[in-house]
Formats: sequence, C-alpha cells, structure tokens
Amino acid sequence: MSVRISILFVLLLTFCQPVGAVTLKIATAAPEGSVWMQDMRAGAEEIGLRSKGRVRIKFFAGGVMGNDKSVMRKIRIGQLHGGAFIAGSLEAVSNNVNIMSLPMIFRSYEEVDYVRKVIDDDLKSELEAGGFACFGFAEGGFAYIMSPAPIRSISDVSGLKVWVPEGDQISYRIMKSFGLAPVSLPITDVMTGLQARLIEVVAASPIGALAFQWHTRIKYVTDTPLSYIYGTLVIDNRFFSKLSEPDQLLVREVMGRVYTKLNLINRKNNQEAIKAMTDQGIEFVNTPPAEKERWQNAADTLIEELGDEGEFSLPLYRKLASRLEEYRNGKVSRGDN
Repeated sequence: MSVRISILFVLLLTFCQPVGAVTLKIATAAPEGSVWMQDMRAGAEEIGLRSKGRVRIKFFAGGVMGNDKSVMRKIRIGQLHGGAFIAGSLEAVSNNVNIMSLPMIFRSYEEVDYVRKVIDDDLKSELEAGGFACFGFAEGGFAYIMSPAPIRSISDVSGLKVWVPEGDQISYRIMKSFGLAPVSLPITDVMTGLQARLIEVVAASPIGALAFQWHTRIKYVTDTPLSYIYGTLVIDNRFFSKLSEPDQLLVREVMGRVYTKLNLINRKNNQEAIKAMTDQGIEFVNTPPAEKERWQNAADTLIEELGDEGEFSLPLYRKLASRLEEYRNGKVSRGDN
C-alpha cells in the first residue's frame, strides 16, 4: 500500500508541473558556499516561487562545467543557457566589455563609481546586442599582484610566471608590458598551478584570493592596483526569450537586484579580506612613487597600443576618459558623485 502511495505521489508531482515551465542552466566558477552563490541561489529560489514554478534556475558552481571557454561552447550548443563570468571572459561577445579593466586607469573607488554611472549602461547594451540578457555588473575589486616574495618594482617582477585568465587577451598583454611571463589558465586550475609552481604570481582581488584559497600560497601583496575587476550574469537570448514577457521582467528584476547587492557588499568584503590576509601574516608592500610612475607609463603605452589595434571602441574609451578627467578636475555635478 505504501509503495502505491509513493508512486501516486511521484505521478502527482510530475503532472502538476506548470505547463511550459523553463529550466535555465547557468554555470560559474564561483565556489559553492561563497556569498556570490548564496545570493544567486536565493534569487533563483525567489524567481521559482514568484513564477509559481514556471521559471527554474539551476546553477552549476565551482567550475564543474569546465572553464569559461568550455561554458561558452556549451551555451552555444544549448547544453547550458548562461553563465556568471568575470568581464574579460566575454570578449568574444563584445570586445568592449573589458574596457574598465584596462591597466591602471583608476586610482580610487570614487573614480570607479563616477565612471560606472555612465559606462555600465553602454556595456550592458553591448552584451544585449551580442545576444545575451545581462543583469548588471558586480564589482570584484582592484586586482593586486600577490607573490611569494616582495615586489616593489618592475625589475622585481621580471620573468616571473603570472596567471592570467584563459582567453583574456588584455590581461595577457598587461602582464607582458610589466615584464612578467603570463601563463594562461582557467580560474579553476590556478590553485593547482600555484602548488605545482607552474605559476608564481597571481593578480587578484582580496576577496577572490580568499574565496579560491590562493592566499595560502602567497606571502606578499603589492599595494598598487593593476586593474579593476567586475563580473556579470548573462543568459543567451535564444533561451531567455522563451520565457513569457512577465517572467522575463521578473528574472530581470530579481537577478538585477542580486547583482546590485553583490556590487555593494563586495567592496565591504574586500576591506574585510585585506584585514583577514594581514591577520594571517601576509604583508602589503608599498610601491615607491618613481616605480609607480614607471608602471603607469607602461600601462598608458599599452592602452594606446590596444586602441590603435582596435581591441576596444575608441569612442567608448574617450567617453570613459572624459568622465575620468571630469572627476579629477573637480567638475563633478552636485549629487552626481
């Protein structure tokens, strides 16, 4: 009798599923249990409840679906429907999406905030035009050089093997311009690379280093930010468009709110991560002003080269640079900062 009841219960569950229900499969390298996954899963649960089961989001965390290149391939063939990526992994969709990660363009988070007020919408539009629904951007923070020995100058880094994300050509060029020997690896292979000494240096944000446990393999952090890291969640429009218009609006509302929240808390978490790393004996070393100027000159030269080569839109970069100059010259409208 109990077996019959169990079978009947399963059948009822099966036949009571909403007609036309859609399950969106989304992959990410973000570690399971991280604040990123907690918030994205909470958003997915809210969407499931409010859509009465018409929309389900299934996340594959921790890189179980492979590196970002593999995830994009699986999206193209329909095995996956979307992914949560760092911006550099979406260069195949838009070569402008990584423009805020150009080397050493920002000096402070205040500059970042002022520029993002006008640039975020442009980048979101680029991804939408490239065939992906985009739900906003979440700050990862500034990337710093993290190493087993102190690095205070360009000569200190000469020839050292540094990790760059697989497929991120701008990061590769950045590291080459600073005299490092870039090694391209999927983010999921970085810890193995550090353990096997395939790489000696990582450039990462403090929260990234803690989340992926890379901080256990380094002893020093150079306090000059090399680039700004940010990420986004995208869903291929071939699959997103299968949702009804109200359900599309629901997903945009909820996941947009999730990414707004992540954008805010990641900055706070980066500050806490710096303290945690210091408490564990990791030393933050200063870059002498003359060396910092040399790094900046190398970065400016590279940006000019990348622009000449068409690696990003010059009009969009000029818009970013103009906004930055406006901030630095104090021409900030009241309430705009």
